[in-house]
Amino acid sequence: MDTPKSKKVEIVIPAYRMHTQSFLNVLDGISEEDALKRIEGKTNHIVWMAGNFVNMRYSLGWVLGLKEEDPHSDLFFQGKALDESYRYPDLDELKKNFHDISEKVFQKLMEVTDEELDEMFEIGMNIPFVPETKLNFTGMSIGREDYLCGQIGLMRRILGYPGMKYDMDENLKY
Repeated sequence: MDTPKSKKVEIVIPAYRMHTQSFLNVLDGISEEDALKRIEGKTNHIVWMAGNFVNMRYSLGWVLGLKEEDPHSDLFFQGKALDESYRYPDLDELKKNFHDISEKVFQKLMEVTDEELDEMFEIGMNIPFVPETKLNFTGMSIGREDYLCGQIGLMRRILGYPGMKYDMDENLKY
């Protein structure tokens, strides 16, 4: 693996790459029908979770200077609430969007400098111990991806699928 310009993202790079693998693994074998199921009308469905995950990749890219637009931002930006009256994209389309943006974001993570990461980026959380910087947004994005993969993993089990495998595609470099 190449070395990132910023020492600050060295811990982020393995997590980002692992999340790329986990996202694909956790969705493996899920039918489109099951991907739209909710549990007792209380949970988000897998499509919403996957769409929010992809939207996090677009958001991180935007913060790092990419001007790529999520084609489904209107459905997922900032965790917009699930609305069953909307027509959500299918998993194949979300996976395509995921691949389209993920490699570009990975490249930006490799190129970003410490100075850029230290730049202020208003997150709007107003938590006194969380400086609102691009670095902290990057960390929060990684945390959100963890959360969403865990939620999808739980939905897999509830819907009768086997647990997620941890197979690695070594050809996937982002």
